[in-house]
Amino acid sequence: SSLEMGTYYMTSFLCEYTRALLERAIEGGYQFLDCLIAPDGCTMINRCVENMELLKVNEKEGFFYEYLEVPMKCDDNALNLYIGQCRDKILAPLHEKYGADISDETLRKAVKNYNRVCELVQAIGDYRKEDNPRITGYEFHIITMVTYVCPKDKIIPYLEETLEELKTREPDPKKNFRARVAVVGSEIDDVDMIKLIEESGALVVADRFCYGSLPGRMPIPLNDEEDLLTQICRHFMTTSMCPRHMNIERVNGRKAYVDRIAKEYKADGIIYEQMKFCDPWAYERVTGTYMMRELYHYPVLTIDRPYAVGNSGQIRTRVQAFVESIEIKKIQKEEA
Repeated sequence: SSLEMGTYYMTSFLCEYTRALLERAIEGGYQFLDCLIAPDGCTMINRCVENMELLKVNEKEGFFYEYLEVPMKCDDNALNLYIGQCRDKILAPLHEKYGADISDETLRKAVKNYNRVCELVQAIGDYRKEDNPRITGYEFHIITMVTYVCPKDKIIPYLEETLEELKTREPDPKKNFRARVAVVGSEIDDVDMIKLIEESGALVVADRFCYGSLPGRMPIPLNDEEDLLTQICRHFMTTSMCPRHMNIERVNGRKAYVDRIAKEYKADGIIYEQMKFCDPWAYERVTGTYMMRELYHYPVLTIDRPYAVGNSGQIRTRVQAFVESIEIKKIQKEEA
């Protein structure tokens, strides 16, 4: 839909995702919420939520806003910051405002449901490793998106049912794709983006983007000796592949991770995508494209895209050309 009001308050130079969030809030799309917690992974999210607060888009009794300072590095100081922020700006306000149970027992139950969802998503996603996968990237992305927006305990039975159905599902006798690709980049909640790529001849076998399953759907390991919140925070801090982590070890580690999943899921090429004006991924896309092409020797397509792709003829043409280039390289390699 239109981003007119979101753009009015945030300007056209901020990413369309945050403008779309504000637009929906102004339209009344978040009246079902009881609070809104904004992590400052980027300043644009903060600007978006600040505008929501100033415009009073939700005046429900007890409604509150919090701004969560998330770590930019991965060390003990960052972990202590993360734990304090989660305790003071998530758990404590929920308990004080709504009487939410924040005991270790309740947190362990939540982690148990979360881990079960992750195990099911991983098991479903493993079918993408097949030579002729029985599930498409488009179908898998829909499933993954459901796990991000639905209560975990409500969707577990449906995920288990889906996994059972996949065990007996037969893939098409003839492959309906010409190349396997890993998609790496910024936020994709528009399933039409993956659909467009697959309609252009590629099969998305690995999803290393925000709202993807790699590494977003990894179970949280827990023990009985250490503080529970510490374990949860450490898991998300150490497994995160967010480009806000700018120390060189994490920068290089993200490229090594892309190489690993590309090999594991048998990707023929990599598509680096970045939403326009997404600053963290703007740098990551440039360095990632260079390193994966020059150091890891993958065919790489790089895309600067709008938030809502729709039926973009330009992106479709570029993906089709990329698929053809992968096919040509395969032929040349076989002839050599």
